[in-house]
Amino acid sequence: MKILILTKRQYMSKDLLNDSFGRFREIPLSLANMGHRVTGLCLSYKNQPQGWAQDGAVLWKSINATLLKLPGLFHFIANAARLAKDIDIIWACSDSFYGIIGQWLAVRYKIPLVFDLYDNFEYFLAAKIPIIKQLYRRTLASCSTVTCVSQPLTRLIVNYRKKGKIHVLPNAVRKDLFPAMGKTHCRQMLNLPMDAILIGTAGALHTNRGIEVLIDAFHTLETRYPRMHLVLAGPRSINLPPDTRIHDLGVLSLEKVATVINALDVAVVCNRDNEFGKYCHPQKAVEFMACDVPLVAAGVGALKELFKDHPDWLYQPGDSSALAKAIELRLIDRQTNYPPVPTWDDLAKQLEQIMLNLLNASA
Repeated sequence: MKILILTKRQYMSKDLLNDSFGRFREIPLSLANMGHRVTGLCLSYKNQPQGWAQDGAVLWKSINATLLKLPGLFHFIANAARLAKDIDIIWACSDSFYGIIGQWLAVRYKIPLVFDLYDNFEYFLAAKIPIIKQLYRRTLASCSTVTCVSQPLTRLIVNYRKKGKIHVLPNAVRKDLFPAMGKTHCRQMLNLPMDAILIGTAGALHTNRGIEVLIDAFHTLETRYPRMHLVLAGPRSINLPPDTRIHDLGVLSLEKVATVINALDVAVVCNRDNEFGKYCHPQKAVEFMACDVPLVAAGVGALKELFKDHPDWLYQPGDSSALAKAIELRLIDRQTNYPPVPTWDDLAKQLEQIMLNLLNASA
């Protein structure tokens, strides 16, 4: 197949090309490694070198949105229209804009569009613009098929897509980047206390994820556990309180994130019960599971369903006392009998079959 990818370049505080990161880089790369001709077009919201760049077997073209945004967006659309003349199928992802553009091209060139939703895009700023919201919902209703990151999101999208198929395509990991490793070695690498009880997280430390609940839970527990320390790593929108037992590791390279995870006694997935938390499939959760570390997660959305047989692994979102109790229980119950964690190659094989079915149906 000749596949065109339409996406933004920066997401989850990373850069698709500079950081070789994430869903919109790894799935196209896996498809290309399977023998398909994959061309990617990405829009950068930061000033980056423009033009063509080879990433493994995928040829990417990057376009800057520019300060005023609209000129860059029109340039992106013009390039997408030129590229779409010679492809079989489009995979549009990362935001509502790209699905809307993809559907326009799909109709114009009579080719299928697979619209990928890795989050509830109506929660994003763009979809709050009235005309964009209407076009987004129309795209969901009319595109060839939709892939959703979670079952809860799939159930939401059914409201807009009553006839067409929807497929669940969750998040995954690179097993080479997220293996289980020895705790002692990882603590030595990060200069963390060897004999401490370490709890924490590695990921977005933002208030919209409820990270302050973890900090409050730690303050509750540190009075009862003199050896307990909190470890945090990732981009943040909060100021951490001064405390010699809070270790702020900052924003780390992908290669070091697994070292942080494996250093922990309990890893925590924070989230809120909001339009984001209800429908996402947290990337950090699959990374924690791949590293085989005991985790505690906010009881909302996909993880509430995934761990329904382990309610003690969940806490009520927003309740620091409930989180503190769950962490205490997890220090005793250290089971990690998680379901198998998919790789990006696994997801690419699923997407390949979805695409082949669409092309066979339209032949």
